[in-house]
Amino acid sequence: MPTKQLPANDATLSKATLSPTSTPLAHRLVFGALSGMGAATFCHPLDVIRVQMQTDGVAYKNTFDAATKIYQRAGILEGLYAGVSAAYLRQWMYGSFRIGIYAYLLEQTQLQNVAKGKNKNDISFGQKLAMGCCSGGIGSFIGTPSELALVRMSGDNKLPPAERRNYSNVIDCIARIGKEEGITKLWRGATPTVLRATLLSSAQLGVTSEIKGYLSKSGWFGPNGAYFYGLPMMFCSTLCSSFVANIVANPFDVMKSRLQSMPVDASGKAMYSSMGDCFVKSVKSEGVFVLWRGFFPAFVKLAPYTVISLTLADKLTRAVTGKDAL
Repeated sequence: MPTKQLPANDATLSKATLSPTSTPLAHRLVFGALSGMGAATFCHPLDVIRVQMQTDGVAYKNTFDAATKIYQRAGILEGLYAGVSAAYLRQWMYGSFRIGIYAYLLEQTQLQNVAKGKNKNDISFGQKLAMGCCSGGIGSFIGTPSELALVRMSGDNKLPPAERRNYSNVIDCIARIGKEEGITKLWRGATPTVLRATLLSSAQLGVTSEIKGYLSKSGWFGPNGAYFYGLPMMFCSTLCSSFVANIVANPFDVMKSRLQSMPVDASGKAMYSSMGDCFVKSVKSEGVFVLWRGFFPAFVKLAPYTVISLTLADKLTRAVTGKDAL
């Protein structure tokens, strides 16, 4: 009885781009963390501006005004790069899982398709969004303490001198929060953080993969999108996904930033009791558009971060394993 043969183009894809065994998850996590650190080095000042505008937006007229005042108040290292150590830790605790798990799940699905004699890229957009939700949710929950430290350290210098916490580094920040406020408080704001990351990762990773697949087939960027090492195709894919992700995630970002930076009085009472309480009070006092406050700096930060991190992850993975990450 004749054996079933793969169509020529599918067979070529399976032999050229897939190895008999998948890349270990641990390797995928390292690629994700390193690519995230590269992006964070460039984008961190934009994150500081975003956090300070979202937690105290009335203090700044616009993004440029915020950047100017932060620089005048604290300089580059203590101002625009405040909390960068937390940003790096965040990439190992969050970015690694977010990108690494997605890339791993995507490859497993491709291998299953090849084993069934199907085109390796026969993966629905819904499946890609679900993979992004899964990886983003897991990574975000693990990385919430580093996210909290990033928000605290990024916004500390805007407080009056008497109210500043003056954390020396990310380890000091996390240790003091655990000691002074309780271990569980390291996950303060975890609900909006995880919800945001779930939606953000779903849009970022799922949309990037979908658009990348479309552009690869279109021929606009050469055969299989290989023109200039695939960089123009990745740029277009990640830029589009950044815009979609920012629209979806910004309301959760505002709630997360406010919950994580809110003051606590001497009796231990916080300004907001929950994400819902924060949502209601913010919209009631400042209007519905407060949910998209800081949209421009958030997009200006998210777009290069997405472009750099996902491109680095894809190219680093290809350089080491011969496979794509997305």
